[in-house]
Amino acid sequence: MSKRENFATTLIHGGISQDKHTGAVNIPIYQTSTYAQETPGVHHGYEYSRSGNPTREALEHLIADLEHGTNGFAFASGLAAIATVFHLFQSGDEIVISNDVYGGTFRLLDKVFQSFGLKYTQVNTSDLAEVEAAVHPGVKAIYVETPTNPLLGITDLEGIARIAKKHGILSIVDNTFYTPYLQKPLDFGIDIVVHSATKYLGGHSDLVAGLAVVKSAELAERIGFYQNAIGGILQPFDSFLLIRGIKTLAVRLDRHIANAEKIVDRLVESKDVKKVYYPGLDSHPGADINRKQASAGGAMISFELTEGHDINELFRNLNIITLAESLGGVESLIEHPASMTHASIPREIREKAGLGDGLLRLSVGIEDADDLIEDLFVAIERSRINGQI
Repeated sequence: MSKRENFATTLIHGGISQDKHTGAVNIPIYQTSTYAQETPGVHHGYEYSRSGNPTREALEHLIADLEHGTNGFAFASGLAAIATVFHLFQSGDEIVISNDVYGGTFRLLDKVFQSFGLKYTQVNTSDLAEVEAAVHPGVKAIYVETPTNPLLGITDLEGIARIAKKHGILSIVDNTFYTPYLQKPLDFGIDIVVHSATKYLGGHSDLVAGLAVVKSAELAERIGFYQNAIGGILQPFDSFLLIRGIKTLAVRLDRHIANAEKIVDRLVESKDVKKVYYPGLDSHPGADINRKQASAGGAMISFELTEGHDINELFRNLNIITLAESLGGVESLIEHPASMTHASIPREIREKAGLGDGLLRLSVGIEDADDLIEDLFVAIERSRINGQI
């Protein structure tokens, strides 16, 4: 597809959008493990589905188009995608990461790769001077989320790319919260983009998947090798589901964001709420940078209640919003990061990053906004301890 195509059109017609053999307007589920060969080594482009599958290939071409990359790679989960990218590095190398990062990413580095000698340093990546100061000859990459999970911190993508290029190291961005509909990190000079496609790209809480996208032919060759060698690939049926989910990304995210903005307005006004984290607020740190590199503030909200609330009582009184991990589905989900998604991060590191026990994270769905507001604020009111506030 032409890069000048409207994004909503590329969602439908990008990548390999029709089956070249039958003309089917949806790529079929090629549910096969292997492929017939005419003679040894002579085949029709596929020999074993770990190495290549037409359904997965269509998805990989689609995400490359959407992120303005040249090559995409699909994996069995977001962490499988991140782990495969981390295999680009060697024992003794170091990665600079955001201090406010998804707990699974932290656990992967801290409990798995560190045992193989891959080191990491956590910094506030919103502060480019702090990032620059952390780079030394042993550092081989900068890994950021923007917005971060769960405090929704914003990092200047152009600034990170500039620092990485200056030092001859890689820049990697987790674009899960925004997707290429709101933000395209490769356009700002970033080397690698990763996604937990389980979230907004899939959009229906019915699959687990990960994606990676690059522009460099050299990186594409290396990641492609590790994808095949490690084998954490996405299966054909999930690839099909993910393509189907991506087709409605624009209309879903428009509704997600509209709902989130209404809820944020109410949270900001509420006497029960101490602090609201949302990149779409003018008062949010990094709001100006976010406007420069993203088209909206997304649909993730984090907030803290004032003293005198029982968060478990809040959860018990919700009828529409569901207490659950994950995010980005059509249904609204709320969670307690300190004991759920980020529990693998030691308390002292969490608290140093500003992730306290009172923080709640809300993934705003596409239900009726008034229903969501009533559900949330009735639960907040009922969570008051002994009628306080």
